[in-house]
Amino acid sequence: MQLYFAGDAGRYGCKKQNTGQEIGMPEIARFYGIVIKLFFGDHPPPHFHAVYGEYVGLFNIDTLEMIEGDLPKRAKKLVIEWAEINKDEMKRMWDNQEFHRLPPLE
Repeated sequence: MQLYFAGDAGRYGCKKQNTGQEIGMPEIARFYGIVIKLFFGDHPPPHFHAVYGEYVGLFNIDTLEMIEGDLPKRAKKLVIEWAEINKDEMKRMWDNQEFHRLPPLE
């Protein structure tokens, strides 16, 4: 499945390559204007999405590397700081496909 970024800054999602159908993603956290989303059953590797205004980023849960996206340096740093704290729980959510909210970065 190929990843496409939604053009609308208010929405961010993956689209199935074969259908072009957008996949909705539940919000798992929000802090400093950054929204973190996770979709179960999405394409590998296990990853989460970060949306900051018109900017987006897709992060590998295991390595916390930004796989794709254009997040500003400061927002990327905050996302990685938050993800370091919540990495194990995000991995459990991905593996078990059990959604719940995670605490924001404080």
